[in-house]
Parts: sequence; structure tokens; C-alpha cells
Amino acid sequence: MFSNEYVKQRMAKAEKLKEAGINPYGHYAKRNTKIADFLEKNKDIYELENKRDETKKFIVAGRVKFLRLMGKAAFFKIEDESGILQVYMSKNDLGDKFNLLKKTLEVGDIVEVEGYPFVTKTGELSIHADDVKILTKAIHPLPEKFHGLQDVETKYRQRYLDMIMNKETREKFKLRSKIISLIREFFLSKGFLEVETPMLHTIVGGANARPFMTHHNALDIDMNLRIAPELFLKRLIVGGFEAVFELNRNFRNEGIDHTHNPEFTMIEFYWAYHTMEDLMELTKELFDFLFEKLNLPKKLQYGDMIIDFDDWSTITYKDALVKIGKVPEEILDDIEAMKKYLKDAGVEIEEHIDSKGKLWAELFDEFVESKLINPTFVTEFPIDISPLARRSEKNPEFAERFELFIAGREIANGFNELNDPLDQYERFKAQLEAKAKGDEEGMDMDYDYIRALQYGMPPTAGEGIGIDRLVMLLTNSHSIKDVILFPTMKPKKENKED
Repeated sequence: MFSNEYVKQRMAKAEKLKEAGINPYGHYAKRNTKIADFLEKNKDIYELENKRDETKKFIVAGRVKFLRLMGKAAFFKIEDESGILQVYMSKNDLGDKFNLLKKTLEVGDIVEVEGYPFVTKTGELSIHADDVKILTKAIHPLPEKFHGLQDVETKYRQRYLDMIMNKETREKFKLRSKIISLIREFFLSKGFLEVETPMLHTIVGGANARPFMTHHNALDIDMNLRIAPELFLKRLIVGGFEAVFELNRNFRNEGIDHTHNPEFTMIEFYWAYHTMEDLMELTKELFDFLFEKLNLPKKLQYGDMIIDFDDWSTITYKDALVKIGKVPEEILDDIEAMKKYLKDAGVEIEEHIDSKGKLWAELFDEFVESKLINPTFVTEFPIDISPLARRSEKNPEFAERFELFIAGREIANGFNELNDPLDQYERFKAQLEAKAKGDEEGMDMDYDYIRALQYGMPPTAGEGIGIDRLVMLLTNSHSIKDVILFPTMKPKKENKED
């Protein structure tokens, strides 16, 4: 790690600074102005006759991104979070320190510059340095500026380097932060209470997913990282809160692809005395709010698609299979016929998938989901793939549930909550039977949750929205790794020369 020749050369320069009595990893920065503020405060310099104002003094700091050394002078550019600024320094102003900087200053170093504003002959507002101080010596060289950081895997593994080299990356994550703040603002404005529930669970529940297992030594019990906060949030509804939300991480021990990461961010919210139809309207309001605050067009470009956010639609699960997926309606009640249809289409299914609802889900994933481009609510889900949703009174085979699809992927999942403790108990038992048959995503029996329902949960609707996928959509990003600062990656064997 320290044997690379370029690293050795830079380490030698760090030693030169030490020999000169300068700590190359100092601490006491005196910056008093961000670069964007410097540029804004000195716009009027262009109007002055000599285009400089030596009476104004500023201290700025940032990373050196460009360096051009000349005999007794040098130009370099520094970048902080707010912008880029050109610096001019000369031997006349810095004396012997100029010679030391000329020998030790390199692209990548973090420096502090004190000086006054002026405009160069080429018309660029810059800072004329009275003093330059190396705050941090970078001993690993940055990628060559012309080509930049091109390797995608390196961008994900070394996000810090991606952010140093690519302003667009920094801007995307600023936007992600803004989106999350706006979502929080929206729900607070609607009277929802933000809460925090446990990340470590003793029971696998809240969604159908394979958990990450761990062990608590002091209690000597197995625990799992939560796959969803749902059952705890609904306990709060039982307890008397009528509108709650949690915006936090979930963990699912599943495959990694362009829309899945083992740890991901979701918002889940529960609303007593409301229905799934109310949630669908609330979701539309949320999108309208985000588009307004982010100044986004309602016809949004996503890859080669144009998504019309003025064109929302609703379709039942069965109609989606038949009308959009072109699945023959006559096979939808025949388990063997559905298995054959999937097999003929080259879809492999696991042995434990043998119920009507689970086969419908396989058909939906294969033939429908990718075709749902404009915002589409899919309703009337089979009850056996909706273990926590209220059963439809019109047709008990179906749940009062919806999912929202945009750009060919699921964005949200919501339903009228099941508040019948006997029905919930039977659903949990069915989940245990599925686990016994090999379904690794089945839930455990949660006796305490059944007990909570016995005390009475008011009619409630709840929904979860995937924040990472939403950010992907609003930033035109096509891999979840592009919107997660540090995505999960398989460890790479370190090369000591890197």
C-alpha cells in the first residue's frame, strides 16, 4: 500500500515539509470564506479599472485539482464543496516559501490560501495569494484528469475517490439528501409522527424476505436484522398513535442487482381510520409535492422512457396478467397449467412455489412488471402472497392491497391492515408451513403481535416506499449503486501496490 513508486515520491515530499517545520497533516485551518461565497462577493471586481481589490482579504481552502508551475509563479485551482477557484502565487509574494511549495505542492493536496481578489488577463476571477499553506499532503495520486475516474467498480468501492473526481456524483447525493428531507417534511405536514423502532429483531416478520441472522452474546439469543419495521409500527397504532412513519434502513439477505442492495432505505407509514384508497391519493400528493419542490417536469425522462406523471392508472392483478402480460385467462385457476406456461417460457421456479397466488406472482414478474411504465397502481393481490393485508370482503381470495409500479419496477406497497387476530394467527401458521416446505422468505409466528391485535387495532392503512428506487427514478440513475453512497460489494483482495 505504501510501496507504489508514486506514493513513495509523495511521501518524500511530505518529509521535506516536516524538515521545513511544516506538519503535512496539520489541523488548525483558518478558512473564513467558501469558494462560492468568494466568487459571489467579488463579482464587482470586473467593474474596477485595474480589476483587483487589495483591500479585501479572504482565506479559502480546498483540494488542488489543477497545477501549472512556471519559473517564479504558478497557477493552480482548488475545489471545496461549493465550487472551484483559481489561485495565483509568486515568489515575489511568498519569498522562500514559494520554492518549498514548488517542490512539494501537487494535485490532490488540500491547501489554505490567503489573499485578495483579482481578474486574470484571460478574464477569470481568481485569488492572488499572499500566503499558501499545505493543510494535508495527499500521498496517493489522483487519476489523470483527462480520463478521470472511468472504472465503474472503483467508483463504488472507492466512493471518496469518485466524489473527488466527479462533481456530478456529489450533486446526486446532495439531491438524494434533499429528496429525503422533503419526504420527511411532507409527512410531518400531514400530521404524521416520526418514530424509531428496533433494528434487531428476535422474530422474522414484517415482510417475506430472507433475513441476516446474528447472535446476542449477553442474552444468548439468536437475532436478525430487521427486514421491515411493519409489526412494530402497527403496535404503535394499537397503542394510540394514529399516524406514524419511520424512514430508515431495512436488511434483506438477497441477491444484488441493479435494483437490489442487501441494506436499503424505506419509509413506512401507517394511518388509522383511513383506507388504501386514501394512501393512493396521499402517494400522488407526495409525488406532486416532490416534483414542485424539485422543479421537475411532469413528463420525466428516465433512460429511453418518458414517464408521464399526469397519467396515473389503476388495474387489478388479474387484469394486469391478462391485458398487459397476455397470459391466457383460462390457466389462472389451474396450478399445473401455470407451471407449464412458465416452464415453456423458460422460467425456473422453486419447488415450494405451488399455490395459485405464488404462481400468479411468478407470471406477473415475468410478463407484466417491466411493461408498467407510467405510474400504475396494481390492486387485488392474491391473499396467499399478502400475509399481513386485510382480506377483501367482496372476494376472500384477494387482499385489499396495492403496489405502485413506475418505469417497470415496484416503488411502493400498501394495503388495508389486517386487524383480525384470529385471521392473522392463521396467516402466520401458513407462513410457518411454507417455511417447513423450504420457503426461506417465510415469516415466524409473532405471538406478541397477535396479543397486541387482541387489544384492538383501529381500521388502518399502511404503505412502504423504497427510497433508493425513488431516488433512482428522480435522478435518472439506472443502478441502485449509483444512489447509495457505499453499496454492498464483494470484498476485493487488496494489492499492496495500489
